[in-house]
Amino acid sequence: MVSLHVAFLADILVSLVIVAAQVLIARLFYKEWKPRLRAPLGKIIGGLLWPLWFLVIFGSALRIPVVQFLLRFIPAAPRGAMIAIGNVWGMASVISLAIYYAYRFAARHPAVQHSIERRGFIRLAGVAAVAAPFAAAAFGGIVERKNFQLKEVDLPIPDLHPDLEGLRIGQLSDLHVSPWLSVRDLGRAIDMLNELKPHLTVVTGDLITQVGDPLDDTIRELTRLRADAGILGCLGNHEVYARCQNYTTREARRQGIEFLRHEARLLRFGEGRLNVAGVDYQRSEHVRPYLPEAEKLVVPGTANLLLSHNPDVFPKAVRKGYSAMLAGHTHGGQVTVEILNQTLNLARFATPYVAGLYRLNGRSCYVTAGIGTITVPVRIGAPPEITLLRLRKA
Repeated sequence: MVSLHVAFLADILVSLVIVAAQVLIARLFYKEWKPRLRAPLGKIIGGLLWPLWFLVIFGSALRIPVVQFLLRFIPAAPRGAMIAIGNVWGMASVISLAIYYAYRFAARHPAVQHSIERRGFIRLAGVAAVAAPFAAAAFGGIVERKNFQLKEVDLPIPDLHPDLEGLRIGQLSDLHVSPWLSVRDLGRAIDMLNELKPHLTVVTGDLITQVGDPLDDTIRELTRLRADAGILGCLGNHEVYARCQNYTTREARRQGIEFLRHEARLLRFGEGRLNVAGVDYQRSEHVRPYLPEAEKLVVPGTANLLLSHNPDVFPKAVRKGYSAMLAGHTHGGQVTVEILNQTLNLARFATPYVAGLYRLNGRSCYVTAGIGTITVPVRIGAPPEITLLRLRKA
């Protein structure tokens, strides 16, 4: 997994690309498009573009956690709306601009001559292609973003005690309760999970996105989770960004939810024992070795389950003796496209563990797509997920 330093550089690069695209759009609009439009329409479009360009700059700056903290005096709802509008426009416009230039190149270098009707059809197709990213963003933001999916998964565990066979573990992750996923939306996800009657429920990090998001209300809503063995969890990188790790741990524990921070809890189900350990968000191994001293939390002769927001620690968890691991963080890519039977999304550039079940040396890791969003309030090809895992003997 990339370090926070590398992630910061990646955010800067993405911001530069988006801002450069806005400069090109401005140049095209004022030199080529506006002169062809009637004066009132040109003024209206120009009047819409300038606020969008401001929001692009604002949203790009708010990708930086330090800036988020400095601007925490802006209420979460308007701040979130400004960030989302700027990011959606910025990213969709980059794709549309690339399609536009590709279409213009093809139109200027036709392989064959076409009839007037054919040229009209090609022009219409070009307009549709340029508009497609905005249509996809609208669908992903309005429809798919809250289309919670229940996913039931068998989690193989080596040498599993018979009394743990079929044990049900509910998992929620990457809630990102904010202007784009309300406490009410979270409540709907909780109701869906409670209906599955898990024996244990875990929350694997990122309760909110940034300072000012409704953390207290989120914790209070999580107390409605129902499970025989209680609610355990671990913290994510956004708890680091929002500087609320200690507060979250303290307030959640006061209300009956335990976020394990380099801690473990030994649970008994009949004669079977399940040792659940949790760690804070693990930064890049280039900065600090993954899972320092986490082997001390392992109980020999027991099924050992690790909760880690970051899925990249899976190989190290296997080496340290864990039977299985549950993680989140990737959002399943959040925006995923299938091309030639290959799944393409930005998360694949950061980690090989994007979504689903992974096996290594007989051990298992499940990475959930979570239910929330970051950067852009859009999900395409990676629907929000509520997970129920059943322990099975490997």
